Amino acid sequence: MFTRSAIFEGKIHAGREEEFFRIVEERLMPVWKRMPNAQAIRVMKTVESDAEAAPIIMVQEIDYPSIEAVEEALASPVRLEGRAITDEMMTMCDGRFYHLVYSRVARS
Repeated sequence: MFTRSAIFEGKIHAGREEEFFRIVEERLMPVWKRMPNAQAIRVMKTVESDAEAAPIIMVQEIDYPSIEAVEEALASPVRLEGRAITDEMMTMCDGRFYHLVYSRVARS
């Protein structure tokens, strides 16, 4: 299994937190669920972190069965739909987002 994560780093503008996460739930989740080959989607909001940690707002993860499935999802027009919404959402914060693709090493 392969997981593609989006790391949202920075700080949401004061008073925009609820709107930011509403966009995630109401607009982005439906798009992410339509990504080709997506098996599971997780979104985690940072509640607490070490003092020296980067200011992570949120982490999104989508599981795929293979690296080829990840590549197919990245080439999909559905991805562009999500990117447009994400760009809009990012105007509510000072920060950036970036992606990682990783494979599972161990499971308990």
